Amino acid sequence: MLPKFEDFLYPFLLFLKDGKLTKSEIKDKVKKHFNLSEDDCTTKTKSGNTNQFEDRLGWARQYFRRALFIDIPQRGKNYLANHTSLCIEDLMAYPEFASYAKGEVNKKNTATSTTTEELTPIENLKSAYKLINDDISEELLALVLKQTPQFFEKLVVDLLKGMGYGGGNDDYGLVTQYSKDGGIDGIIKEDKLGLDNIYIQAKRWTVPVGSREIQQFIGVPDGKKASKGVFITTSTYAKTAQKCTEESTRKIVLIDGKQLADYMLEYNIT
Repeated sequence: MLPKFEDFLYPFLLFLKDGKLTKSEIKDKVKKHFNLSEDDCTTKTKSGNTNQFEDRLGWARQYFRRALFIDIPQRGKNYLANHTSLCIEDLMAYPEFASYAKGEVNKKNTATSTTTEELTPIENLKSAYKLINDDISEELLALVLKQTPQFFEKLVVDLLKGMGYGGGNDDYGLVTQYSKDGGIDGIIKEDKLGLDNIYIQAKRWTVPVGSREIQQFIGVPDGKKASKGVFITTSTYAKTAQKCTEESTRKIVLIDGKQLADYMLEYNIT
């Protein structure tokens, strides 16, 4: 039987403290720590969107991130040096976590914040889910930005495959040859019949994508006799860039960094 969420905190911190283990390695060590079976680790949450084991690990990581145990590894080491257990109440001793837990986290571009006391139970759950999802999305996007352009190009092709494009055929999705792609970073078939190509442009940027880049991309699918394209960036789009796609006779879809991270989480491309 899967332990309750709080029971995950102390062992997770034990394996997290050195900062050298990957997410997958921590997952394996926690699994061995509790002697969990495959059935234990694949039991779905009530929503059915993920399994309980992954859900508990995800929340544990998020709690430690909010308590700054991840950004400041020494904080976790100091705690372990003086304690043999850990619960949520212990984390409340850290102001950063206490603020987060009380719903007082200041989000970017948010003028006001709503405390949990002002919400109904259902609204509170929705608010908590949005907070955790937004924070994980930000963390995931930060990791993507640290990777190479080649990694990013493969990532976006894998994402579109995960979303169902290519019809499950690996041959129907490919990354073009780096530096000789003619303005195209990837090509994927729209469906399993391979009736239409979708051309992909991937920009691992931190500045907004402007109209110039979109105009250049619109010309590529046109030249390749394709009617559809997907432009994906880790940043955002200027209004002029969005206007270009609206005025184009080709179907061009823009995916910004926030949408990219959300899709990666939704389709488990991590």
